[in-house]
Amino acid sequence: MDASLVEEVFPPQVRARMEQTAEVWPAGVLEDFDSPDAVDALRTAEVLVTGWGCPPLDAAVLGRAPRLRAVLHAAGTVKTFLSPGVFERGIAVSSAAEANAVPVAEFTLAAIVLGAKRALPLARLYGRRRTQRTAADLARPAWMGAHGLTVGLVGASRTGRRVAELLRTLDVEVLFYDPYTAEADIQALGARQVDLDTLVATSDVVSVHAPATAETRHLIDAHRLELMRPGTLVVNTARGSLVDTEALTAHLVSGRLDAVLDVTDPEPLPPDHPLWDLPNVWLTPHLAGALGNESARLGALVVDELERFAAGEPLRHPVLWPDWDRTA
Repeated sequence: MDASLVEEVFPPQVRARMEQTAEVWPAGVLEDFDSPDAVDALRTAEVLVTGWGCPPLDAAVLGRAPRLRAVLHAAGTVKTFLSPGVFERGIAVSSAAEANAVPVAEFTLAAIVLGAKRALPLARLYGRRRTQRTAADLARPAWMGAHGLTVGLVGASRTGRRVAELLRTLDVEVLFYDPYTAEADIQALGARQVDLDTLVATSDVVSVHAPATAETRHLIDAHRLELMRPGTLVVNTARGSLVDTEALTAHLVSGRLDAVLDVTDPEPLPPDHPLWDLPNVWLTPHLAGALGNESARLGALVVDELERFAAGEPLRHPVLWPDWDRTA
């Protein structure tokens, strides 16, 4: 992994737990798999602990790691570096995506509350005019505030489910669209399952939480943006490719919709893109996921998995090959 992140992800108390469970390679952190140190380490390694910045774990690397039995990833997706050969070898894989979902869900809840309050455009007006202003200054809000809203969540992912749990603190109705999740599971979250067109047409807030796959590219497309009612707030803390940026831009420039976008497609947007300057758009630099002191959750989850693996117990957060095509 990127060596600069190690102390955040594995602070002393988490690192100490790891060293109680495993013999940790003493020479530091590998940032590639081709150096003499890496070749030496791989020769005897039974477990790889990986993170952001991990280089490809391909057939050539696996060939130099004959004893490897587990890859424990201290971040979200493993698709950026893991080859199918890992699963063909029967190597166990785990991800800290569950831990990363916590700050993403918290950020999403904040985005929904602040976006529903039209806080960003009003703050910009306030800063420009330096006098007290009210919602009337916006001239066009279809609604304002979270009370009584319908919030539509696209994807019952780890983050989507946690957002639904957090939304129980608000007086809102929650809708879900997820073709892979049973109605009973959605109801257990205090929500109602609907088709995607119904969700976007009846929600005051549409928040996107699906994985980025070929199937979900532009899931929120021009047609579904047209179905949204004036004043709808679009929140994307998942992946930029889930939303058709060009189609969304037209609705945001006209003022018909509002948006909080932690991710875009492309990312970042070109410097001259109109979304940078729109008062009804809040762009943030892909910061919803674990950062700073939040990162220790990732390391703690990985050490939990390491302890289970060492004890011969099943991993609690496995990444499974049958789910590969529909997971983040």
